[in-house]
Amino acid sequence: MKILQITQPGQAEWREAAMPTPTENEVLVKVEAVTTCPHWDLHILDGVPMFPGFEQNYPYHPGQPGHEMVGEVAQTGAAVTGLNVGQRVAAWRDSGPKRQGCYAKYVAIPAENLLAIPETLAPAEIASLELAMCVQVSFDQLRKIDAIAGKRVGIGGLGPAGIIAVQMARAYGAREVVAVDPLPQRREIGLKVGADAAFAPDDPAFPADRRGQTACDSALDTTGLKIAIEALMARTIEAVAIFGVLRETIDFGPKHWYGGFSLLGYGAHNLKAGKQALQLILEKKLDLIPLVSATMPMTDYTSGIELLRKKDAIKILFTP
Repeated sequence: MKILQITQPGQAEWREAAMPTPTENEVLVKVEAVTTCPHWDLHILDGVPMFPGFEQNYPYHPGQPGHEMVGEVAQTGAAVTGLNVGQRVAAWRDSGPKRQGCYAKYVAIPAENLLAIPETLAPAEIASLELAMCVQVSFDQLRKIDAIAGKRVGIGGLGPAGIIAVQMARAYGAREVVAVDPLPQRREIGLKVGADAAFAPDDPAFPADRRGQTACDSALDTTGLKIAIEALMARTIEAVAIFGVLRETIDFGPKHWYGGFSLLGYGAHNLKAGKQALQLILEKKLDLIPLVSATMPMTDYTSGIELLRKKDAIKILFTP
C-alpha cells in the first residue's frame, strides 16, 4: 500500500509500505479521506513540536499527523464487535502519535476510536468528526455551569474549531453568538454559519468592557493565543473556556476576580462527546462542509499545507 511520511522539515514522501495487520481489538480501515488539523500539520511539517517541551524526531512516524479520517472497514480483529466489513466509519478520537497515522491507503485503528456512520454522508460532512468531538468537550464544560443557553456567547478565532463552535453555540441555545477574527474572509464565514455579529479584534464596536452593553456572558477561545484569550476575558462577564493549545501564561487579576469570573482549561476527550457531535451532524445542526476549502490527493500534501500557511484555506481534504 501507499503511505505519507514527513521525512524531514519541509519534505514529505508518498511511498510504499507494508499493509497494516489489525490486532484482535483493532479494525483495518480503507481510508476514504482525511482532513488536515492545521496546527498539527504546520507544526510537524515545519519541524516544531506541537506541544512545548516535546522532542521532535524525523523521519516522522508514517501516516502522521493525519487523524481526522473517514473510511470503510476492510477487516476486523477477532475481539471486535459492533463493526462489520464494508461498514463506513469515522474516527472520533486520535489514536496517538506513536501509531501509524491516517495519511495512508489503509490504517489499523482501535475499534473503540471509531463510530459507524451513514453511507449518505459525503467525506467533507464527516471527516472532521474528531475535531467536532474536541470542541464538544469544551461546550460540555460551559454547559455544566449554564453558560450557553440563553446567553450572549463569544467565539474567539474563526479557524476550523471556531466555525464549529459558532454552530454549537447556536445548537445549544445561545441567545446571541459573537465571533472575533482578524481576517475579513473568516468573519464572513462565521456570519454564514450562524454568528449574529463578527468583529475584528480592534473593532471599536466591541470594546474591552466586561460591564458594558456589548460584553459577552461567556466565551470560548479557539486560538490558544495569550493576546486573544485576554482580549476575550476583557469582554466577558461570566466565563472563558480555552480550547486552543495553550503555550503561554494567562494574566488573571483583580479585574477578573471581582464578579465571579471563571477561566476554564480544556477537558478530556470522551466517547459521549464524539457521539453528541455526530448527532449534531446527523440532525443538520452542525455542518462541517464550510471547513473544507479544497480537496487534493495526498501526493500534493506539501502544496496543500502551504495553502494553510498562507491562510488561503481553512482545511484541506486529502484523498489517497
